[in-house]
Amino acid sequence: MRLRPHHLLCTQSYSGKGYDTAFVENMNQLTAKLRGKEPVSVEVVFSADDLCSHCPNLSDGALCRDNKKVTSYDKKVTEYFHIEEKTYIYQDIARKIRKSMTPEILEDICGDCEWYPISACRKVLCEKSQI
Repeated sequence: MRLRPHHLLCTQSYSGKGYDTAFVENMNQLTAKLRGKEPVSVEVVFSADDLCSHCPNLSDGALCRDNKKVTSYDKKVTEYFHIEEKTYIYQDIARKIRKSMTPEILEDICGDCEWYPISACRKVLCEKSQI
């Protein structure tokens, strides 16, 4: 599976909402696999990924209409959590992110995301009981 750096956050806190039916169905399938008991290899990429493939904001199959914004999210995630463009075990990298996450870091990365005010991001990513 291919994921952008900031989607390492989104997939942990996704709660069933999305842009449209195709997007939600894809997210449901991908997050179910990632949240399963079996380790999942994810290739971190700095471009459109498997979540983007069903997003209505994907333009020409390559760039997000909000590319400047999502690139900023990706950059901050890589800086805060020392993530590189390579393959990880999802469960390990997700645990590493949650262990280091603070409400301030999350606000800096995701504060202007349209899903941030209505998602489970703060609860899932910042509560240390989730580790």
